[in-house]
Amino acid sequence: MSRPPAILPPSEADIVALAERALAAIPPRLARHVSDVGIMVEDMPDEATLAEMEIESGWDLTGLYRGTPLNRRSVEDIARLPDTILLYRLPILLEWLETDEELGHLVRSVVVHEIAHHFGFSDAEIAAIEAEMED
Repeated sequence: MSRPPAILPPSEADIVALAERALAAIPPRLARHVSDVGIMVEDMPDEATLAEMEIESGWDLTGLYRGTPLNRRSVEDIARLPDTILLYRLPILLEWLETDEELGHLVRSVVVHEIAHHFGFSDAEIAAIEAEMED
């Protein structure tokens, strides 16, 4: 008796591809401001990040924006590290399993939320962008 082939969970590369698709769907008026934002995928947030964010469990963090929001930048700023969106694969996959939401939609939601931090947007503005992307 042979076993059915193993089904592997989505890899880091799969999550990156979904995130890049989400970035490509961002409204053009915003997209030109995020062309230099990098996407990185890690399995879990590290302990230092959790401590910094005051989060007890790494399972509660699906994404993180690292950088200086556009509304806090100045021409007097010194050189800084590039802005980055970190996506945490295992917490995203857990949420995917728990909610049964389509994985691409879930990743897009995390990307949009983190991009919103890049712009310094409110929750209402985030919801409006997500609604616009649904169209």
